Amino acid sequence: MTSGRAADPIDRPDTGGTPPGVLLLTAAVTVTALAAVLIGLTVPAALPPDDPVPGPARFGIGVATLAVAQLARLRFRTATGMVSITWGEAALIVCLYLVPAGWLPAGALLGGGAAWAAMSMAGDRRPLLEVLRIAASLTAATALAVAVATALGEPLLAAPTPDLALALIAGSVSYLAATAWLGGATLALRHGVAIGPPVFTALRGKLLMFVGNVVVGLVVVALLEIDARWLLLLPPLLWLLQQTYRHRLRADQERRTWRAFAEATAALNQLDERGVATAAVTGALTLFGAELVEVDVARGDGRWRRYRCDASSQVRDREVGPPGRPAEAEHELTRRLTVGDVDVGELRVRFASSAPPSARERDAVAAFSDALAAALHDAATHLELRLVNARSSYEAVHDALTGLVNRAAMLSKGDQALRQLAHDHPVALLLLDINQFKEVNDTLGHAAGDQLLRLTANRLGTMARAGDLLGRLGGDEFALLLTSVPVIGDRAAPMAYALRQAREIAERLAAPTEVAGVRMSVEVSVGVVVAGAGNADLTELLRRADIAMYQAKEGGGSVAAYDSSRDAASTDQLALLAELREALQADDQLVLALQPAVDLATGAPTGVEALIRWRHPRRGWLGPADFIRPVENSEQLGTFTRYVLDKALTVAAEWARDGLDVPISVNLSARSLLDPRLPAEIADALRRHQVPARRLVLEITETVVMSELEVIDEVLATLRSMGVQLAVDDFGTGFSSLTFLTRIAVDELKVDRSFVIRMADSPEAAAIVRTTVGLAHELGLRVVAEGVETAEQRLALAELGCTAAQGYHFFKPMPADKIGAVLGTLRDSAESNVFPLRADGAS
Repeated sequence: MTSGRAADPIDRPDTGGTPPGVLLLTAAVTVTALAAVLIGLTVPAALPPDDPVPGPARFGIGVATLAVAQLARLRFRTATGMVSITWGEAALIVCLYLVPAGWLPAGALLGGGAAWAAMSMAGDRRPLLEVLRIAASLTAATALAVAVATALGEPLLAAPTPDLALALIAGSVSYLAATAWLGGATLALRHGVAIGPPVFTALRGKLLMFVGNVVVGLVVVALLEIDARWLLLLPPLLWLLQQTYRHRLRADQERRTWRAFAEATAALNQLDERGVATAAVTGALTLFGAELVEVDVARGDGRWRRYRCDASSQVRDREVGPPGRPAEAEHELTRRLTVGDVDVGELRVRFASSAPPSARERDAVAAFSDALAAALHDAATHLELRLVNARSSYEAVHDALTGLVNRAAMLSKGDQALRQLAHDHPVALLLLDINQFKEVNDTLGHAAGDQLLRLTANRLGTMARAGDLLGRLGGDEFALLLTSVPVIGDRAAPMAYALRQAREIAERLAAPTEVAGVRMSVEVSVGVVVAGAGNADLTELLRRADIAMYQAKEGGGSVAAYDSSRDAASTDQLALLAELREALQADDQLVLALQPAVDLATGAPTGVEALIRWRHPRRGWLGPADFIRPVENSEQLGTFTRYVLDKALTVAAEWARDGLDVPISVNLSARSLLDPRLPAEIADALRRHQVPARRLVLEITETVVMSELEVIDEVLATLRSMGVQLAVDDFGTGFSSLTFLTRIAVDELKVDRSFVIRMADSPEAAAIVRTTVGLAHELGLRVVAEGVETAEQRLALAELGCTAAQGYHFFKPMPADKIGAVLGTLRDSAESNVFPLRADGAS
C-alpha cells in the first residue's frame, strides 16, 4: 500500500507554475523508473516449465492487481493538503508471489499510471506531468521493494515460510519508505517547507492500514498455496476492512479537526485587528489544509485591508477596495463576515483543485467565519473604546478652548509636582485674571472673547519654562506654577523672583494686539504666592493666590503678593482644627450619615457609603467640604481616619448581628496612604469589631495612585492581601483614569455624579459613562453610579449595563439608627441576595 500520490502525498496543485526543483526530481524519478523497467524486463523469468498460467497472463494479473490497489484509495486532508493511502503493499506482496520480480516495475508503471490517469479524468483533474510523476514514483518504489525482497528470498510461487514472510514484509517497508520520502521531497521543493512534518502525518495516518495490507497480502499468499478457491471469501472481508479503515481515518480526522478548530478559534481572542486577522489566516490555513486564505477587514473609516497567507506561512497585508460579488468556484469558499447588520469583512479559503471542500468542511468554514466575525467586531469595538477613552481622558484634563490643562488636572499634576520636590524647596504660584474680559464679551461677542483667551494662552505658553505648569482654571483665570524658583540664602529672594516673573508676564501680555478687528491691550491682575513645597498643597496655594489677585485688583496695580495678615480664612482654619481636636474627644459631634447603593436589577443593597458630618456646637451642621481639606493637611489626619473607621465598623458589626451582610464604604484620604502603619491599624479595627475584611470598602480617588512613591503601592497591596476591597471614587474626573487601572487592582468603579447628572444633555458625559461601564465589564469590575436623582437617569444607567447606583432618587444619607431597617426592607424585597464586589464574584 502506498501514500495516494506516491511521489507527492499532499494534493496541492501549483498555482504559479511547477518549480524547477520539482521538474528535476520528476525527471530523475522518471529516468530511474524507466531504467528499472528495462532492467527488470531483461532479467530471465524463473517460471516453472509446467506452469499452468502463461507468462502474459501472470503479467496481466500483476498489472490489474496493482491498478486496483491504487483505485481503492482512502483520502484525508491534513494541514498541507489531501493525503491518499492505498492497498499498494498488499498488491505488492501478492504480485511478488504470482509474477516474476523483474516484471513488476513495468506492471507498476502500467497499472499505477492507468489508475491515476483514470482518477484524474474522473474528477481529480491532475496535470499530465503530475500523473507521470506519480506513476514514476510508484514504479521506482516498486523496483526498490523488489530488490529488497528478492535479496532476502525467492518469493515467486514459493511455499509460505517465515523466511518468505520476512522477505515480503521487508519489501513492503521499503515500498512505504520510498513513496513517503518521494512525496515529502516533492512537497519540500514545491512549497519550500520542511520534509518531516507532512511525511510524519501521512505515515501516522497510514500505519494501521499498512499493517492490515501486510496481513492481507500474506493471507492471500497462504490461501493461494492452500486452495485458491478460498479467495472467494475475501471480497466481503476486504470490503469490511476498507470500511473499518475509512471509519478510523474519519474518526481521527474529526478529532484532529475539532482540536485544531478549538485552537484556531481560541487564537482569535485578540484585542486588535491585526492580531485577529493574522490568527485567522494562519489558523484557517492549517485547519482546512488550504492553499490560500484571505481575510478582508472592513474598517470604520470605509477602508478595507486584506490579510493573506499561503503555503509559505507568511502573512501579507495591504489596502484593497471593497470586495465585489463572490466568484463561484468549486475549490474556493467565500463567506461574508457579519455581526447582526454590521458588515465586518470577508473570508476566502482556497482548497486544492484536485480536492474541493466537502460538506463537513463547508460547515466548518461557516462556523469559523462566525467566530472570526465576532472576533473582528470585538477588536473594532475595543479600538473604538480605546479611542473614546483616550479622547475622554484628554478632554477630562484639558481645556477645550486653549488646550491647556484644566482645573482638575492643574490640581492633580500640581500636587504631584510638589511631592517630588524637597519639603522646604520654594515654589511660586501665579494666578492671572484678565481685566475687563466681560466687556470684551459684551461688546465684541463671545467669539472675540474666545479669541482673546486663546491669544493669552499662547503668550503664556511662550513664557512658561521647562518644569512649569500652566493651566486655565475656567473663565478668564489662568494659573502658572513655578517649580524652578532659585534657592538663595535670602528668605525674601523667592518672592522677589516670583514678583519679577509676574510683572514681566503682565507687561508682555499688555503688548497691543488685534482681537476681532479691534486693536487692544490685554491687562491682567496677578496674584503671587510663594511657599515651601511641603507646606501646602495646590488647592491651598490657589486659595492664597486668589486672595492676592483680588488684592491686586483692589489696590489698582497689576501684581500683588499674598499677605497672610489679610487672610481671615487662614486663622479661621486654625481655629477649626483646634475645635476638631475637641470633637474627636467628645464622641457626639462627628456623626455618620449613611447612604445605601442599590442593585439596579433587583433592588438589593449592594453597599453603604459612610459620610461624615460635624454637628458643631457653634457653627451648626458642617459638611465634609467645610472641614475635610484642613484636616487632610493637618497632623490630625491619622486620628480622624481611625475615628471614622471605628464608627463605620461599629455600624457594620451591628448589621452583622441583625443578619445583614452588606459592605460599608469609607473614603480614604490620599495622605493616609503615605502611612505604612495604616494596614495594621485597619486590621486591628476589623478584629476588634469582628467584621470580615471583605465587608470593608476603602474609596480612593484616581489621583491617589498616580504617585510614584513605593509606600503607596505597598500600603494598597497589603490592604488587598488582607481582603479589604478598593473602590475608585469620582472615576473619570482624574487625568489618568486608564493608566492607574494597570497599576492598582481595584474592585469597583464609582462614576462621578457630574457625568451622571449631565448624561441626558451632554453627549460627552454620556460617552464617558458608557465607556466606564464597558471598561468595567471588560475588566470584571463592578460599577456604581453616584448622584442618581431621576428615574430617567436610573433607566439609562440600567440600559448601559451599570450594576448599581446611589443618590437622592433612592435614598438620602440617613442616620445610623435608621439605616438598618432600610437595608432589611431592601433585602427582603429584593429578588436576589447582595452581589459581592470582588471581580471574581461580580455578576
